[in-house]
Amino acid sequence: MKTVLLAGAALCALAAAPAWAQGPVSGTITDARTGGALPGATIFLDGAASGSTDAAGAFALPAVPAGPHELRVTFLGYEQQLRQVQGQADAQRLNASLTPGGVLTGEALVTASRANDRTATAYTNLGREDLAKRNFGQDLPYLLDQTPSVVVNSDAGAGVGYTDLRIRGTSNTGINMTINGVPLNDPESHGAFLVNLPDLASSINSLQIQRGVGTSQNGGAAFGASLNISTLDNRREAYAETNNTYGSFNTWKNTVQFGTGLVNGRFTVDGRLSRIASDGYMNRAASDLKSYYFAAGYQAKNTQLKFITFSGREKTYQAWYGVPEPALTGDRAQLQVYVDNGELSAANAARLLQEGRRYSYFTYDNQTDNYQQNHYQLHLSQGLGADWNLGAALHLTRGFGYYESFRARRKLVNYGLQNVVIGGQTITRTDLIDRKWLDNYFYGGTFALNYQPKAHEAFQATLGGAWNRFNNDHYGEVIWAQYASNGTIRHRYYFNDATKTDYNAYARATWQVLPRLGVYGDVQVRHIDYALAGVEDDQNDVATRARYTFFNPKAGATFALGAGQQLYASFAVGQREPVRSDFTDRPAGSPPAQAERLHDFEGGYRLNRPDAAFLGAGTALRLEANYFYMNYRNQLVATGQLNDVGTALRTNVARSYRTGVELTGAVSANDNISLSSTLTLSQNRIRDYRDVTYNADFDRVEAAPRTTTISYSPAVVSAHTLEGQPLKGLRAALLYKTVSRQYLDNTATSSRSIAPYQVLDFRLRYALHPRFVKEIELGLLVNNVLNREYVANGYTYGYVGASGRQENFNYYYPQATRNFLASVGVKF
Repeated sequence: MKTVLLAGAALCALAAAPAWAQGPVSGTITDARTGGALPGATIFLDGAASGSTDAAGAFALPAVPAGPHELRVTFLGYEQQLRQVQGQADAQRLNASLTPGGVLTGEALVTASRANDRTATAYTNLGREDLAKRNFGQDLPYLLDQTPSVVVNSDAGAGVGYTDLRIRGTSNTGINMTINGVPLNDPESHGAFLVNLPDLASSINSLQIQRGVGTSQNGGAAFGASLNISTLDNRREAYAETNNTYGSFNTWKNTVQFGTGLVNGRFTVDGRLSRIASDGYMNRAASDLKSYYFAAGYQAKNTQLKFITFSGREKTYQAWYGVPEPALTGDRAQLQVYVDNGELSAANAARLLQEGRRYSYFTYDNQTDNYQQNHYQLHLSQGLGADWNLGAALHLTRGFGYYESFRARRKLVNYGLQNVVIGGQTITRTDLIDRKWLDNYFYGGTFALNYQPKAHEAFQATLGGAWNRFNNDHYGEVIWAQYASNGTIRHRYYFNDATKTDYNAYARATWQVLPRLGVYGDVQVRHIDYALAGVEDDQNDVATRARYTFFNPKAGATFALGAGQQLYASFAVGQREPVRSDFTDRPAGSPPAQAERLHDFEGGYRLNRPDAAFLGAGTALRLEANYFYMNYRNQLVATGQLNDVGTALRTNVARSYRTGVELTGAVSANDNISLSSTLTLSQNRIRDYRDVTYNADFDRVEAAPRTTTISYSPAVVSAHTLEGQPLKGLRAALLYKTVSRQYLDNTATSSRSIAPYQVLDFRLRYALHPRFVKEIELGLLVNNVLNREYVANGYTYGYVGASGRQENFNYYYPQATRNFLASVGVKF
């Protein structure tokens, strides 16, 4: 605690500190022909995407370090412009005019699906530098923890291995994720399993989070947000870097990356190798993660061609089940209820009391998940005259792997095995080890045709779409059994295969009708054909055939108030199909899962003042207030229960909504000290919800309808970062996160909930510039400085127990107490 107070005191003293020869750079980007502003132009500092222009064409870089730097400005269909900037204490203005008809940049390939100040939506942009200062080896969701409405959690407790994020209460199954415009979400489960792409953040040049429905995207619909990732930027200068991290729970991260820069003005090659390993905070929750990234590109005046391949391989000990509630409370009476109802054996109950909140249900030494995902992308960006350009991509994702489990006393017949007769004894059960496999291919193509007439720069339009197919085999094998019966090694006991075809087309346009007034329109048609055949592991026939056609319109308007101020409002429709488990894990007698529909209203105010002199010389100010009302029909919400691989089970609710405000702000003073905050206040409700329970005779009992809170949807989420520079090259930051109560099911019952929590982290980065290398950076991240014992995720389920009453059992995912990560990075 003393360390925290000293760090806070040091930060608060920064306001009077000298600028250490660095300060803000701001300016305006315009069209050289018309003089009109260019909103959405990308600003790069030393090859890193560091910002973009607003509706008035203005940009602001709050901190440019001492020394010479290259500032590059790019905009779709314009010549890029390079300027030299010298870091200095005083604020600088830099205005640039771009000439139409420039070399296409990699960013053009993802521009079509990104939001900007003309699209009247809520979004957050992060560049390479933003991600790098957060990247100590934790998974990507943890690098986004300080962005609006985000809640993150980790099965293993420390951010390495399986992690998840929710935005506005929506899990990643409702968050559309793309990499360079190519869908990342699994077409069947809609989940985006970032554990399969460890250290992806080291290869990202820019990232945009859109909240709400947002703009039309390829892949699954955005029902809470979308995450648009780009790795397409070309770094013009050669580079080589290595970064190594060590920390608590024997956590290691080793990364090596390189790039040739632009060779002969035409060719680029970039590569990365990464390994991340951790024992995890939870017992027996280790992760061993490996990945690579490789890109080769060619560019001419009007053409850019780039081949990208990246892959991740993960081996994680299963921590999917979490820990029973008595592990956290130490309540022996409650623990006995778990034993009496077969939730735990007496031996496991004794072990739970010994291991406490770090308890792991599994003890088999290879109770692991093993998966590899290989991605291949070929991108083309082609100029078509002065006003048109085309971005297109072909892609293939190959995924395969299994999770291995020890199963005690399983019925032989359930595995397609005959009972064993030894003497006069008939053996019907056996201990065994099985593997459940996934083996899939995802392939297709995407395109975006962009129109921006130079004679009418106030108008921009895009016609885009995609065709994608997914083939996925699901099967199980028995690799060992105490009584093998008629089985052989790798005896296959179930098999089913799925095929899903998804294609869409969209058209979008923005038009600056008046100098202050702009309008936006976007319409998408999407068709899905899904077929599933075969039997699941419970030997049930899961044959399914479903077709959907969705029409998703969007519209909005913006109004500039002057001096970097803007009002905006939009309306969007989003629809999406159920996921695989909604079909296969539906309780007997339940109606079939229905598609969801969302009407999303967004409206807000933005203020961006890179030269807020009224607050003091060199001060920059940014504020945004966003209101949202997301009205659902047939929303699929989590029941609080999981299937056998940790996937949340869901049910349709006829009417529900999410509404609230998102407040964000940032202020910085000459880069000496900065404060950024975000606060979300929301209501998340189901109308006419009927809770279902069972009595002692196992009869279904349906409660009277009432309005209740949607599961996993906190009413208050906030994040705050205070950062400063007490010494030249040394940056210190305090990061504070708060999340209010979350309910594990839809009954709003406090005994089945996640308690509110607050977490404080502390981060240090110290950059040195010796003569023999370009830079050495030392880093330290102390997570959970106040040593709070908290949980960030959980689940619940109920049934009639030994008492004859319905019992509810809660399981939680405890997060790590105080822990650290220390890093050394070298740039050559």
